[in-house]
Amino acid sequence: MQTQEFDYVVIGAGAAGCVVASRLSEDPRLSVCLLEAGGSDSSAFIRAPLGFAATAALGIHNWNYNTVPQPGLNGRCGFQPRGKVMGGSSSVNAMVYTRGNRLDYEHWAELGNPGWGFEDVLPYFKRSENSECFGADSYHGSGGPLNVSYLRSPSPINLAFLAACTEQGLAQTPDYNGASQLGCAPAQVTQKNGQRCSAASAYITPHLSRTNLSVITEAHTQRIILQDKRAVGVEFLRDGQTRQVKARREVILSAGAFGSPQLLMLSGIGPTAQLQAHGIAVLHELPGVGQNLHDHITAVLIYRTRRQDATFGLSLAALRAMTKGIFEWRSKRTGIITSNVAESQAFLYADKAAPSPDIQLALCTGIVDDHTRKNHLGHGYTLHVTLLRPKSRGSVTLQSARAQDAPLIDPQFLSDPLDLATLVKGTQIGWDIMQTDAFEPYRGPMLYPINRQDPIQIAEFLRDHSDTEYHPCGTCKMGPTSDPAAVVDTELRVYGIDKLRVVDASIMPQLTSGNTNAPTIMIAEKAADMIKAAVV
Repeated sequence: MQTQEFDYVVIGAGAAGCVVASRLSEDPRLSVCLLEAGGSDSSAFIRAPLGFAATAALGIHNWNYNTVPQPGLNGRCGFQPRGKVMGGSSSVNAMVYTRGNRLDYEHWAELGNPGWGFEDVLPYFKRSENSECFGADSYHGSGGPLNVSYLRSPSPINLAFLAACTEQGLAQTPDYNGASQLGCAPAQVTQKNGQRCSAASAYITPHLSRTNLSVITEAHTQRIILQDKRAVGVEFLRDGQTRQVKARREVILSAGAFGSPQLLMLSGIGPTAQLQAHGIAVLHELPGVGQNLHDHITAVLIYRTRRQDATFGLSLAALRAMTKGIFEWRSKRTGIITSNVAESQAFLYADKAAPSPDIQLALCTGIVDDHTRKNHLGHGYTLHVTLLRPKSRGSVTLQSARAQDAPLIDPQFLSDPLDLATLVKGTQIGWDIMQTDAFEPYRGPMLYPINRQDPIQIAEFLRDHSDTEYHPCGTCKMGPTSDPAAVVDTELRVYGIDKLRVVDASIMPQLTSGNTNAPTIMIAEKAADMIKAAVV
C-alpha cells in the first residue's frame, strides 16, 4: 500500500473542496492533498457553457444518482445528478449565481450558530467574487477568483419574460443578490469571457504549479482513517489499488450532501443502527449523520413555440444554428453556446405572510423535460417554479458497506403538505406570468396542460412531473450540542472526532433561498479562515 503524508487532506474537489485546498495552499509552509473521484475538467462539455445540457442527458462527468421511490411523486424515483469531475457540480450546473436571502443566514444564527449571520458571511461572498455585473460595492466583490457576469448573448425571449413579470406586478430588481431579492432580473452567471467559471477553473487550475498542492484525480475515497477518535488520513482506490494519504493536521470532508454523510458512516461515524445493519464497527455514534436532507423541488411549465430563432429545439434549423454557434463560440466566445439555458430569474411570494420570497422562477430557453432526458421534436421554452424553503425532510443512508455503491437518497419530496400547497400557488402564479400578452409572440400549447383554476389537478401534475432543482443539503447539519441532529459545530468540526471537519452544503442547517453554488463557495471561504486560525 502506497502512503504519502500532508498537512491537510481534502476529500472532494467540488465547489467547497477546491476553495479550501486553494486557500490553504496559499501558505507555502502547508502541504495540501486534494482527492477527486472524477477526472479532469478539460472537456469541452464543461468549458462551453451550453455543454452542461449534455451532462445530464448523456450521463457524463456525473454520479447519476437516483432517489428511492418517492410517495410524494406518485412513486417515481427522482434523478439526482451530481458532478463527478474536477469542480464537482460547479462544472456541470447551470451557472446561476444566487446567494439566497439575507434572512436565510440570520435564521442560521438564530438556530444556535453564532458567526453565520448575514453580516458575518457577506465578506466571504465578496472575497470570492469578481463581479463584472456591479464591480465592488456594498454587496459585491472585485478581484476574487470566481468571475460573475451577465450572459453575452441572451435570447430575446428574456425580454418577454421580464415584461410578463412586470405585467403581473413583479417589478425588475436591479440585483437579486443585493438589497432586495424580490423581483425579476437577467441571470447572474459564473462565466468568464463566455466560458464556464467553475470552482476548479477559479481556484485550482491557476495554482497547479504550487509545489505544496497535490491534486489526485480518479481517487475514490473508501473511508477516513481514525485513531482514538482522531482523523489521521484517508484511504482511497485508484487504478484498482488501495492507497492511503496521511494528514498531519486535519482531514476536510467536502464530498457533498450525499458523499459526506456516506463517508462518515463508512468510517464508523453515524447512527448506530445504520452502521450495525451493514456490519460497520461503530467508532463514534452520531445520530444526525445523513439526516435532515432537504432539497429544492421544481415544477416545469413547458410551452411549445414556433420561434426557432429564440429557443433551443430538435429541428433542422436548430442543427444549423448549433453548428454555426460552435464556430462562433470557438472564435469569439459569443453566441448560443454561451447560454446557461436558465437565462432569467425571478423571486416572489406565494405566501404573502412569508418572511421573504418563497418561490424562484427560472425561464429556460428550451424544452426541459425530465432534466432534458425526454426529447421532443420542435422548439419550446420552460418555466421552472421552485419551492425555496421546503419543510419536507428526508435522509441519506447506506446501501451497503462498499463506497462504490451509491447511497440511498430519500428527500421525502412533498411529504409535508405545506410544501405542496405552496408549490401549487407558485405554479398558478407562474402560469399567470406565462399567459400574459408579453408572451403572445412566442406562446404555443403547453406540453403538459394544467387548469389554473383547479388546484387538485395542479397538485397531481406536480406529483407526476416535479423533481429536484439540484440543491440537496443539510445531511451533516451545523448546530449546537443541544440539537440532537447536529453533526458539526460552528467551526464545522465533527462532534466527537478530533481533526475532522465537514465543509460543503451538507452543513447547512436550512436550505438557502436560491441556487446553492455561491453559498457553498462562501462556506468554504469561511472554513478556510477557521482552519488557518487553528494553525499554531
